[in-house]
Amino acid sequence: MSYVRYIDKTREYYLSEGYENPYRWAHNEDIPFAPMKKPLAQCRVGLVSTSDVALRPEHDGEERGRGDDLAGNVYSLPSDVPADRLYSRQEAYDKYATHLDDVNSYFPITRLHELAAEGKIASVAPRVHGVYTAYSQRKTRETDGPEVLKRCIEDEVDVVLLTPV
Repeated sequence: MSYVRYIDKTREYYLSEGYENPYRWAHNEDIPFAPMKKPLAQCRVGLVSTSDVALRPEHDGEERGRGDDLAGNVYSLPSDVPADRLYSRQEAYDKYATHLDDVNSYFPITRLHELAAEGKIASVAPRVHGVYTAYSQRKTRETDGPEVLKRCIEDEVDVVLLTPV
């Protein structure tokens, strides 16, 4: 098999941990998306991820950072930080099927800046946002989702790229 069967693996994991019922994936009757109001080339694009991205220190002895505005499980970082200073502390991924060495594979900030330079998008939002995985559909829907939306509105984002790990 050339791909990872994450849904099957997640169901097996929860059953092996002693849960009586398999994991229930989120299901929404209403689609929480809106149509774009202008062409992508005229849009400011935001990036939101569950990849637990942090900053490597610039100098020896400097603390590593996750952003200074943590609210619930939501944090933000400046979008102009060089990708070589970003990394993921994520521990909940299939280490046998993948790795997190290439930050742009799960947090494509360099690619977004390239698209802006090529005129394919108008700009990249001033901040990128992350959501620490809480495994609570209720908390995501009632707390973290509204906080991400608030930050995207503050950044005047037109469209968001969502990336998971």
